[in-house]
Amino acid sequence: MFASFFRRWRVGKTGEDLAADALARRGYRLVERNYRGRGGEIDLVARENDEWVFVEVKTRTNQKFGRPEEAVGARKKRGLRKAAAAYCAQHKIRDAVVRCDVVAILLTDAAPEITVFKDAVALDILL
Repeated sequence: MFASFFRRWRVGKTGEDLAADALARRGYRLVERNYRGRGGEIDLVARENDEWVFVEVKTRTNQKFGRPEEAVGARKKRGLRKAAAAYCAQHKIRDAVVRCDVVAILLTDAAPEITVFKDAVALDILL
């Protein structure tokens, strides 16, 4: 059981590292990693120009259970909305453009396949 947990943690950590690098190459500026707030966790908090971007990273080693981005379901979206609202309140972010991107990573024997879905989760939070 511990080995399985450690393997999943390592895959997730690898994915977050790859996502942070990919976003930096696209001009995002990383602000925080693994924010835990009311409602859930945000993998990466970043800025792109004047926008605050909350990033959910989904990493898979195969497509046995579907593509990585398909794992962001309704429950996860609710948690992201709550956590993003908590982050904005805690950091006194007001009158700002905010969005939630999803970074899907498929680890293959070749190079990882990294896809960024901008504004993938409607946040519906008022600042």
